[in-house]
Amino acid sequence: MISIKEAYNKIIETIEPLKGSRMTLSNSSGYFLSKDVISSINMPPFRQSAMDGFAIHIHDLESYQLIGEIKAGDNDHPILKPGEAIRIFTGAAVPDTANAVIMQEKVTVVDSSIVIHGDINKGLNIRLLGEQIKSGETALKKGTQLTPAAIGFLASLGITEVSVYKKPSIAIVTTGNELVAPGTNLQYGQIYESNAIMLVSALQVLGFSDYNTYKVEDNYDNTYSLLQDVISKYDIVLITGGISVGDYDFVGKALKALNVNEIFYKVKQKPGKPLFFGNKNKTTIFALPGNPAAALNCFYIYVYTALQLLSGNSTFQLPKTEKKSTSTFTKKGDRPQFLKAVIKEESVTILDGQSSAMLQTFALANGLVFLPEEIMQVNIGDTVNVITLPN
Repeated sequence: MISIKEAYNKIIETIEPLKGSRMTLSNSSGYFLSKDVISSINMPPFRQSAMDGFAIHIHDLESYQLIGEIKAGDNDHPILKPGEAIRIFTGAAVPDTANAVIMQEKVTVVDSSIVIHGDINKGLNIRLLGEQIKSGETALKKGTQLTPAAIGFLASLGITEVSVYKKPSIAIVTTGNELVAPGTNLQYGQIYESNAIMLVSALQVLGFSDYNTYKVEDNYDNTYSLLQDVISKYDIVLITGGISVGDYDFVGKALKALNVNEIFYKVKQKPGKPLFFGNKNKTTIFALPGNPAAALNCFYIYVYTALQLLSGNSTFQLPKTEKKSTSTFTKKGDRPQFLKAVIKEESVTILDGQSSAMLQTFALANGLVFLPEEIMQVNIGDTVNVITLPN
């Protein structure tokens, strides 16, 4: 067994972003840039009024002669002499001969002239040419996630396509003769399969949509054949169950026969000790525990990280904080433990029902309390480490 830190670091050290591709800006939400984006224009591309008011050519008097109007989008180039003003609106181009814009609330209009109340400073309320970004400068750097604000910013620069890292294609493989699809009648000894739909839901929440699910019986030949196929087709393969060393656990045997590079197997943690991580060619492979809560725990701690790294998010870190516990908990054994919990603003409550087979507790949780190896007991008021789950 290796430690949680060792396992996490091996994932970070091993995984590289997938190859980049060109994509239309309108379809790029959530992706990460694989190249710097350089602006080809100044923004703003002209001196721009920051508000509704009057553009003026400053002189020594409070009164200015009003000579016209400029709306946003107008392409006129009026020339203002000292002492002249022009009505102007937010976003409109400020004439080159104007050196201030006075907000309309500080102006009194009298016939065809205006009187200004208050101080006047050169450059007042004028957005300068290239104030936000200049032509040739880097708009967004490689590795930046394309959020709504980032996409809007790039659109304002006239950009229609970007280079992004590919999001991974994902295969989810469930194993177990005892598993049957929800909606069918249970026979004695059978249980409903929940891992596949659970992992699909987790992927959807995280913005991953290129996935397929597969079911294989506890049979070596079928397991070998299916894993050989999905490893050749997908960027990442998630397997649940069958990784232990029982007589009917064939995943490990098949992975070995397929010459999958084992990077680690078994992590000193609870839940989720029987976790496998490896690769073959350019495909990343996780074999998760079969117990649902253990599988989901490993997904959030390890697979989530791998998905981000494959997608080009090189700075990804699980969201961690510290909170005061409102409950008590006694740990059994010396393995570090992840505990399902409910996080509130200033506190966290450790839930009952921490078994690796129980999903009901996970369904109520919005976070995990992490207890390192040396902490055996949590008391009310203790400060504990908390990981916030995505939702």
